[in-house]
Amino acid sequence: MKLHNNTIRGVHTALQAIFEEGQYADKVIERTLKSNPKWGAKDRSFIAETTYEMVRWWRLIKHLSPSSNYWDLFGTYWIMQGNALPDWEEFERLHPEKIKGKYEAITDPGLLESIPEWLQKLGSKELGEKWEPEIHALNEEAEVVLRVNTLKTTRERLKNRLAEDGINTYIVKGYPDALILEERQNVFRHPAFKEGLFEVQDASSQLVAAALAVEPGMRVIDACAGAGGKSLHLAALMENKGKVISMDVEEWKLQQAKLRARRNGVSIFEPKVIEGTKTIKRLKESADRLLLDVPCSGLGVLRRNPDTKWKLSLESIEKVQQTQQEILQTYPSMLKKGGQLVYATCSILPSENELQVKKFLESEAGKEFELIEDKKVLAQESGFDGFYIAVLRKK
Repeated sequence: MKLHNNTIRGVHTALQAIFEEGQYADKVIERTLKSNPKWGAKDRSFIAETTYEMVRWWRLIKHLSPSSNYWDLFGTYWIMQGNALPDWEEFERLHPEKIKGKYEAITDPGLLESIPEWLQKLGSKELGEKWEPEIHALNEEAEVVLRVNTLKTTRERLKNRLAEDGINTYIVKGYPDALILEERQNVFRHPAFKEGLFEVQDASSQLVAAALAVEPGMRVIDACAGAGGKSLHLAALMENKGKVISMDVEEWKLQQAKLRARRNGVSIFEPKVIEGTKTIKRLKESADRLLLDVPCSGLGVLRRNPDTKWKLSLESIEKVQQTQQEILQTYPSMLKKGGQLVYATCSILPSENELQVKKFLESEAGKEFELIEDKKVLAQESGFDGFYIAVLRKK
């Protein structure tokens, strides 16, 4: 592949914003691509994919690079991919054989997988022998998975429609609403997306709403709704009958969810900002089903958010664990007796998952509840994101 100076500079600009200004990779890439309307589809793809991959392998690249100069870092990454560098003065300090020799001398598994030292220790402690194959799987590029909006179409019809426009997809057993793209491409510009026929949602994430076992006519609360992806899935599973109350502490996220609900043809969606404990108390024992898709470390979704591992710390994980337990101690009061709740995270750490559920069940607030089942979804086994899903019933 021929390299171009201006697209490499686009990658440099994005990396500076991510690592020097602490900005989120997806927003940075979106803004970077908008900054030069002359870039074609191949240029834009190169910038987005290269930036993401360099973020993913940042610690390893910095270890192998002769300096922290962005040209050296890019060149080192390019050599790591098995590519030859052009004869440019910007790359004159780079010697492929030296980089290869330095790589072959590495014995630290955390460095080889390009993760922080503290994370390597934590992962090994919590997951044992499953940690190394898991972090290896989480370093692979994520597939693009669609969730078919069954309120407007069927999986077969959407599959055929996309195929007509050269977007080929395939089906995986066990995920009834999922279509996986055979090759990565921007599906947000397709008319089918604008018509609300699908959302982009990982296959593991699609298991969460399904675990709630909703039925048409139910009153369901999605208490940590964010931008509403799982609320929309719940509404589709309920055949747009009943009520889905989507709650979050951030009003702007619920505004996004409102727009998505309109595009999806969802009429049972009701956004509600959590303004404090009073909001929770007003809804006491009002829900047939309760979804607690709680804030978490996000370690299960490193494939699509590789910058997460550079923003996390032991302290931030401990803080989010406190939030998880606070939610478990207060939010289940919104569930009716005999109702079911799902506690879910996109984390793979037991300390955020089954240990949190155990702690809740052993507490005063959890005495009314019993664990029906839980599911640990690992990327190394499923091929999709890492998730945890626990189903509890209020006695």
